[in-house]
Amino acid sequence: MRTLIVGLGNPILSDDGVGVRAARKVAEHLRAAGRMDVDVTEAAVGGLRLMELMVGYDRVILIDALVHEEVPPGHVRRLTLADLEAISPTQHSASAHDATLLTALESGRRLGLPLPQEVVIYAVGARHVYEFGEELSPLVAEALPRVIRQVLSEVNS
Repeated sequence: MRTLIVGLGNPILSDDGVGVRAARKVAEHLRAAGRMDVDVTEAAVGGLRLMELMVGYDRVILIDALVHEEVPPGHVRRLTLADLEAISPTQHSASAHDATLLTALESGRRLGLPLPQEVVIYAVGARHVYEFGEELSPLVAEALPRVIRQVLSEVNS
């Protein structure tokens, strides 16, 4: 099974960098364990560009910050695409220039692209995603080891 892990976010926008930081640590752990069967990358894109990264993989694990009233800062939540759809705004009103991940995946599948059957999102509750800074807020920093462990567990399952 081809697996891709994508750490999403911008590491100079405080909590928004949690996905990138987590992916870097996951990659270190996987290399140390000799796991060369899992690709790990970072991205600061969404929608169509993110969907394009997923082409050819069987399973994709996304790690990202999430600002949502039901996910307090520092809380780690495992989401499926169905969960994402339930908490996201209307999916089909987005333009091609700013398509949501769900819309992009649906479009890619309609085009016959080989997209993963399994997409899992590890969302870390965040608050400071628009403020410049290279440090995570304390609650998000505390969540970093937890999300790393959960992603590694997912990879090994």
